Amino acid sequence: MERFAFIIHPLEIQDIARKFPSAQRMPTSWLESLIKHSPPIKASPITGVRSIRGTEAEGWFIGCLLTSKQMMELPEEDVLEKIIKAARKAEQLGAGIVGLGAFTAVVGDAGVTVAENVGIAVTTGNSYTVATALEGIRYAADLMEISIDDASVAVLGATGSIGSACARILARDVGNLTMAARSLDKLEQLAARIKEETGLTPQVTTDLAAACRGADIVVAVTSATGTIVEPEWLKPGAIVCDVARPRNVSRRVAEVRKDVLVFEGGVVEVPGDVDFGLDFGFPAKTAYACMAETMILALEGRYESFTLGRDLSVEQIDEISRLAARNGFRLAGLRSFERAVTREWIQQVKENAIEARQGFAVKGL
Repeated sequence: MERFAFIIHPLEIQDIARKFPSAQRMPTSWLESLIKHSPPIKASPITGVRSIRGTEAEGWFIGCLLTSKQMMELPEEDVLEKIIKAARKAEQLGAGIVGLGAFTAVVGDAGVTVAENVGIAVTTGNSYTVATALEGIRYAADLMEISIDDASVAVLGATGSIGSACARILARDVGNLTMAARSLDKLEQLAARIKEETGLTPQVTTDLAAACRGADIVVAVTSATGTIVEPEWLKPGAIVCDVARPRNVSRRVAEVRKDVLVFEGGVVEVPGDVDFGLDFGFPAKTAYACMAETMILALEGRYESFTLGRDLSVEQIDEISRLAARNGFRLAGLRSFERAVTREWIQQVKENAIEARQGFAVKGL
C-alpha cells in the first residue's frame, strides 16, 4: 500500500467556524490569533485510491491552520515554519510524499524550502494543474466553437508558476496572447522568453481589466486572496478558466453574465472507490489536480519532489499527464460553481452571446 498526504488550509476564517461550531461565537481577531499558534492537524484520512493497474494508495489531509490572507500577510518565515510542521506531521504518519495545497504552494519559493526541511518528497501539484487546465480550456473552446489558433487569450497572474507555464504552452497555438500581473519587469522578461521559444510576441499589462477586454479566453490564476474578475470586463461568448484557489472569479460573474462560460480549471476524476472524508463541493471521486498529482506519484512509487519552484518544465507537464492516464485519472468534465456544465448549458451560453452582441437582454440558465 502506497502512502501520501496533502496539506490543506482554510481559505478564509469562516471555514474554521464551519468546521468547528464552537468557534462561531469567537471574534474574528481572536480566532485568527488562535489558529496562528495552533499545530497542524490530521484533518481526514483518504482511502480507496486504486489505479487501473491495480496499485492502491491511502493518505491523509493535513490541516495547516492559516487562512489565505494570513499566509500572504504574516512574515514569510513564520508561514513557512507552519507549512514545514504540517509536512513533518505527514512524515510522522508514514507518508512517502506530501502535496502542497492552495497557498501552501505559493508562499516563499514554492515548496523548495519545505522539501529541504523534511525527510519525504514534496510536490506542489502544479504540473498536473497546468495540464488539466489546458485540457479543459481546449475542451471548452471546442464546445463553444472557438478556434484556439485564432483566439485572443489573456492570462491573469502570468508571472506565477502556473500562469507562466500556461502562457508559454498556449503561446505555441493561439492567435494573440496578453499577459497581466503586478510586475511589469517580470512580464517583459516572460514575454521575451516566449518570443524566443515560439516566435509570438505577447502583449503585457498590469491592468487586469484591460487584459480581459476583447479576450476570447481568460485564464485566471493570480495569488489574490479574494475575487478580482468583474462581470463588465468580459466580452460576450468569452471562456473564463479559473485555476486559482481561492477563486479569482466571483459567483456574481456567472450569475450576471449568462453569455460567458466560467469553469474551474484542474478538476479530475480519481480512480477507485475514493473517500476523502471532506466536502470540496465536488461529486464523489473527484479532486483538484494538485491533489491528484500527489496520488499519481504515490501510485507510481515515485517518492521524489516532482514539482517544486516557480519554473515548470513542459517535460514535467507532459510526463505527469502520461502517468495520470496510465493510472486512470482524467478530466472530470467542466464544472462551474459546484454545477456540472452540460451541453445544453453551453448551447444557451452561445445563444445568449449572440443576443448580447446584438444588444438584446440574455436568458437565464
